[in-house]
Amino acid sequence: MSDRPKIEVENLRLRYGPQEVLRGLTFTVQRGEILAIIGPAQSGKSSLLKCLNRTIELIPGARVEGSIRIDGVEVRQMKDVHALRRRIGMVTPLPVGLPMSIYDNVAFAPRCAGITRREELDALVEQCLRQAALWDEVKDRLHTLGTKLSGGQQQRLTIARALSHRPEILCLDEFSIAIDPVTTMRIEEVLRQLRPQMTIVMVTNLTQQARRLADRTMFLWKGEIVELDRNEVIFSDRPRDRRTYEYVRGLFG
Repeated sequence: MSDRPKIEVENLRLRYGPQEVLRGLTFTVQRGEILAIIGPAQSGKSSLLKCLNRTIELIPGARVEGSIRIDGVEVRQMKDVHALRRRIGMVTPLPVGLPMSIYDNVAFAPRCAGITRREELDALVEQCLRQAALWDEVKDRLHTLGTKLSGGQQQRLTIARALSHRPEILCLDEFSIAIDPVTTMRIEEVLRQLRPQMTIVMVTNLTQQARRLADRTMFLWKGEIVELDRNEVIFSDRPRDRRTYEYVRGLFG
């Protein structure tokens, strides 16, 4: 396996019209790493995730400068953006269920990718629902509408759907915002188990979640990286930047 980082970001800048949202970000993410991104609202955290799989291009007026490389290849030079988004799964803060059954929500992307054998689809649907800590709750009603699930269940269904792409990178934007603490802990354990299979980049407004789950944490503020380091540094009594110490202890933000 290559020692090259899975993700390389260099001098990344993002503007919405005249407003600069990301200001020259440079960092890497290693293969199999869980990187957490924390910071106050309007710091550019969600926008950064959207830059990784080019969903930022769906926002009118957005302009990206700098470089993002996946396995050494510049993402903006990739001609098949849909293939890129299959490689980089995205879970948004609020669930967006497709108006179809629970089963079909998860099987939709594999079918589009050419998987048609029922046995293979059944196995993949079960695997993804288990990984999203949802299988035990829905296994007897897979053919009911996914939109009939509770908010927390729909969020886990969104996670299962992202996993159905078999992504190399999984981006999660405040995935636990609509999920109860017990289910959140179950999904966190699943994410730890996924580390050998994929790289995970997660935005969270819960500093303790970042501390529990991530290998490293990035503190993003006003579109700039204040600090990016191992968790034992970020959450210590003496991080490199005083603002990091104050933020993780809830003194502002």
